Amino acid sequence: MSGAADDMRWISAFLEAQAAERGAAENTQLAYARDLKDFSSFLQARHEDFATASAAGIEAYLVHCDAQGFARATRARRLSSIKQLYRFAFEEGFRADNPAIRIAGPGRDKRLPKTLSTAEVDRLLEAAAVYGRSTADRLRNACLLQLLYATGMRVSELVTLPLSAARGDPRMLLIRGKGGKERMVPLSPPARAALADWLAEREAQEEVSRREGRPARPHLFASRGRAGHLTRHGFYALIKDIAVAAGVSPAKVTPHTLRHAFATHLLENGADLRAIQSFLGHADVATTEIYTHVLEERLRELVLEHHPLARDGGT
Repeated sequence: MSGAADDMRWISAFLEAQAAERGAAENTQLAYARDLKDFSSFLQARHEDFATASAAGIEAYLVHCDAQGFARATRARRLSSIKQLYRFAFEEGFRADNPAIRIAGPGRDKRLPKTLSTAEVDRLLEAAAVYGRSTADRLRNACLLQLLYATGMRVSELVTLPLSAARGDPRMLLIRGKGGKERMVPLSPPARAALADWLAEREAQEEVSRREGRPARPHLFASRGRAGHLTRHGFYALIKDIAVAAGVSPAKVTPHTLRHAFATHLLENGADLRAIQSFLGHADVATTEIYTHVLEERLRELVLEHHPLARDGGT
């Protein structure tokens, strides 16, 4: 049945992105796969699939899970899998809407996204500039991390940036998502400098290719692999190595935590939530509002750690 086959392709693409962008462990991926295959089977019985399911269909599935006697934590996990699938599908352009965005779960505590401190990001940026076997590697690595932190791009958007987008010392970078959506994000001075240095190296590489009769490579972060550019998996492995070199726990560092750091640090410094929504490419400001909770949690931890009454137990 074509709907079932399409659902399996959605699941495969989603799991690949989870592994590459968020470092999802194998057991986590297996749990996602089980949950989403069960949801797909439920939809197939209703003559629906992931592409056609509505909010009512998702809610009916949650009622079905409750009727089967599943624990609240299990139902919350299944809804979380569905929500993440549809967030991914919306961002990738598989669907023009997100039917799961307004559905409330059965009450499990919401997990806040992991982020990094400013000092940890500084160490990562410094390490990237000196990490690599060659000058070209080091220039590329510095540019990758500077752009990621300066723009909050998704890793798929970063690794597929066209070379043409960087020419001319841009102060704004045009970012194009897979769904065809475009947004402009300003570049910080360090990001512009790292981009200019890497662009000079890339232009030199292209000149060598032209002299040798090889075709031009259109991506800013080109590679000789089948994709023609640095892959999400390749960048995920690279950023872990840079974290080790920087003395930052690699368990805390993924491409997505740098995206979270970009948003959280902007909010800490007074940026408007709507501006952050635009920079991140969120369709709904409700998605961006999670960073206000991250900031509130960090401020609470600072008070508990440093306030004398908190240290003395309030005596």
